[in-house]
Amino acid sequence: VQLVESGGGLAQPGGSMRLSCTASGFSFTNYAMNWARQAPGKGIEWIASIYVGGNPTYYFGSANGRFTASRDNDKDTVYLEINNLRPEDTALYYCARAPYTVPVGVDYWGQGTQVTVSS
Repeated sequence: VQLVESGGGLAQPGGSMRLSCTASGFSFTNYAMNWARQAPGKGIEWIASIYVGGNPTYYFGSANGRFTASRDNDKDTVYLEINNLRPEDTALYYCARAPYTVPVGVDYWGQGTQVTVSS
């Protein structure tokens, strides 16, 4: 199982960013997926969980509104779009696989992609 995130980088406040996570080594369509982040000095914060078909997608905490998670099962890829970026969005963003078709628990994590929001 391999999960590879990409798309992070430096962005200005108010901008947008689209993160990708490409999966390999397993049957992607059989597993729910998750997005989470970890800001410097803080714990893991869950952002979104996506069922195998892409719907429903659940958002957690403050993520609802500026974050949009989606998946393309033809490309074995999940996406996270972040709009109206804020400095507090600075974090290492991870995708993680749930061990089931529903997003209950996590069994594999990607290595993360760094998002830095600064003017």
